[in-house]
Amino acid sequence: MEEKVLIVEGTSDRKRVKQVLAEPVDIICTYGTLSQEKLEELIYPIEDMDVYILVDADESGDKLRKQLKRELPNAIHLYTDKVYGQVETTPYEYLTKVLKDYFLVKDIM
Repeated sequence: MEEKVLIVEGTSDRKRVKQVLAEPVDIICTYGTLSQEKLEELIYPIEDMDVYILVDADESGDKLRKQLKRELPNAIHLYTDKVYGQVETTPYEYLTKVLKDYFLVKDIM
């Protein structure tokens, strides 16, 4: 079984996403920007895995997404709606919709 890795910005995002996932997923928090040290520690070891990226729909999220697109060109990018802005404030129902095509999710509806 392929190992899935989901990249989010912070621990609140991780908590929120874990509440809708119905399968074990390695969730990595970047805590904002990625230094060379963080890239080597967090990103390079997962280059060959199924990587998904779900970051906030704001300026810092866009900046991080651009950086991750360069470092992980094969990653699948998932998006929250700009209306919600941050992953941690995205309603569970919407998160479920975003994640269900790639992950097993709980039936929250």
